[in-house]
Amino acid sequence: MFKGIGVAPGIVIGRAFRLDHPELEINPSWIRNSEVEEETDRFRKAVERAKADLEEVKKKLEGQDNEQAKIIEVHLMLLEDSTLVEETVNYIKKYKVSAEWALKQVIDRFKANLAHAETEYLRERQMDITHAGNSILRNLIGYEENPLDNLKEDVIVVAYDLSPSDTVQMSKERVIGFVTDAGSKTSHSAIMAHSLGIPAVVGVAGLYASVDTGDLLIVDGTEGIVIVNPSSDVLEVYLEKQRQYDYEINELLRLKDLPALTLDFQKVSLLANVELLKEVDLALKYGAEGIGLYRTEFLYLNRHDLPSEEEHFQVYKTLAERIAPNSAIIRTIDLGGEKVLSPLDIAGEKNPVLGLRAIRLCLTHKDLFKTQLRAILRASQYGKLQIMYPMISGVDELKKANAILDEVKEELDQEGIPYDKNIPVGIMVEVPSAAIIADFLAKEVDFFSIGTNDLIQYCLAIDRENEKVAYLYEPYHPSILRLLAHIIKAGHEENIPVGMCGEMAGDPKYTVILLGLGLDSFSMNADSLLKVKRVIRSVTLSQAEKVAKEVLSFTTSNEIQQYLDEWMMKHFPDLIR
Repeated sequence: MFKGIGVAPGIVIGRAFRLDHPELEINPSWIRNSEVEEETDRFRKAVERAKADLEEVKKKLEGQDNEQAKIIEVHLMLLEDSTLVEETVNYIKKYKVSAEWALKQVIDRFKANLAHAETEYLRERQMDITHAGNSILRNLIGYEENPLDNLKEDVIVVAYDLSPSDTVQMSKERVIGFVTDAGSKTSHSAIMAHSLGIPAVVGVAGLYASVDTGDLLIVDGTEGIVIVNPSSDVLEVYLEKQRQYDYEINELLRLKDLPALTLDFQKVSLLANVELLKEVDLALKYGAEGIGLYRTEFLYLNRHDLPSEEEHFQVYKTLAERIAPNSAIIRTIDLGGEKVLSPLDIAGEKNPVLGLRAIRLCLTHKDLFKTQLRAILRASQYGKLQIMYPMISGVDELKKANAILDEVKEELDQEGIPYDKNIPVGIMVEVPSAAIIADFLAKEVDFFSIGTNDLIQYCLAIDRENEKVAYLYEPYHPSILRLLAHIIKAGHEENIPVGMCGEMAGDPKYTVILLGLGLDSFSMNADSLLKVKRVIRSVTLSQAEKVAKEVLSFTTSNEIQQYLDEWMMKHFPDLIR
């Protein structure tokens, strides 16, 4: 059994198709002095052919999968970057080696540098370097055929990693799942898994070398498990799990078009968190009533320049039109921290997560902020959009952000550009100071959305990525539940809706508490929508309020957890994970 990161839920059982890549078989090869010029010329021609190949792939993707098209653009930028090309040429000249070996050495050096990067995001960029380099190598070696293009039967693809070019050639009717050695939750393989809607597990170290084409595989994308050539007993167990999973999904899908209504007719809103436009379709499939959090950082990452106002506008316009008649909350950029924005050179802080990030970055780089706000306002006339500032810590900060928004509105008025003049403006409540003065902040905004991931981390003073203290990350902590109750109450006293877009909102274990505390909307990953809806439609509001009142009386996390585990086991045993 192998364990990795499940990035697309579901269980699939089928035969493996091992996708081999020629770059793993490059060996050193020396050339004569007289061959250097010819070799560098061969290399440069391979680069040009690689660019042409990627341009062709990009054309196929445009209009169908804009997110993957952007990944291709990144690879094209890497090929156009003189560093990669010139360093390879210099390597050929200096060491008198083949273009293939020189390129491999340069790529390996880039990857080694990125391997020690502080953030997962930058470490993940090693694969972009690999894929861009591979596009050149394929032309150097003369490797043209993509075996994924002509699959004759259903297969589970096993690869060290999948490039966007691989996926474009993939026969979507024949690939029923995939597994990769490389990858993380933020890798493009994970993005692709969501796009394809098939079970997938990434980051399965050692699997690629252990599987042959034709091996029988079990892929559990929910638990992140891969089993190679299972015994008949294990196979029987997973066939039953697969049947049960499919049955539960079909049962949950029956709730898709029903309202999120308690048994005593209290209505709440179930919304989706998305980062890519492609995810909107999945959210609608699972009955999302709107977008509660649209992350915009994707527009800034993987590039050497800043996105233009027009680029922003086209994305937000498409979002507004696709989610209509429902609304979408666009979070202004939450960059900084672990998400580095290279054009602004903001890396290098000692503690970037508590440094120049999110709204602080926007207030410092006003032009960056205004570009995004102009685009959101322009797009607001094509549907129902809302603006949400991340990481607000006080009223002064909020007023500064709103003053810039007012400047942008005035500019658009002077230019005669239409927009929704009543566009709602809210904040993410994710900083303890904001939570404590929620009553003051509620007077200044149209809505709250509680970001529990950071709020819990900051309140309990723990780094949840630190395995030594991760156990202290306790959404059940009495201080957290009391703080949530305070935020919701403060919002309601000013007659503004209070939602939640942190992970707590999508975990059915917490649904009854949050419902009882009075939360108005729950925003989460699309996969969780129907489970949360099932809990909401199975309880009364008074029942939930009773549970919330009970847990607020406990003094320790253990007491609360024990009480809720017993309650959930009694009412929803199948939802206990």
